Amino acid sequence: MTAKVTLSFADETIADARRFAKREGLSLSAWMDQAAREKALREVFAAHAAAVGRAGLDLESAALADAQEVGMVDDLLFGGPPRAA
Repeated sequence: MTAKVTLSFADETIADARRFAKREGLSLSAWMDQAAREKALREVFAAHAAAVGRAGLDLESAALADAQEVGMVDDLLFGGPPRAA
């Protein structure tokens, strides 16, 4: 479902949006919808990252430790780096 709305943009902003939409083969409406959705998702992910940081969780270090552990298990089981699937 779509909703029709009236929006106002600076001349430079709308000119850029039209150019980008044309370059990507999209209508201006489709390009603006995609741009707004991407901005909303960035906001959600940034808020999540901030909450994780405030909680004192270090997910990057945990992921790196997991990858290292997988590598060690592969070395023990297969005598080398992980095999391609």
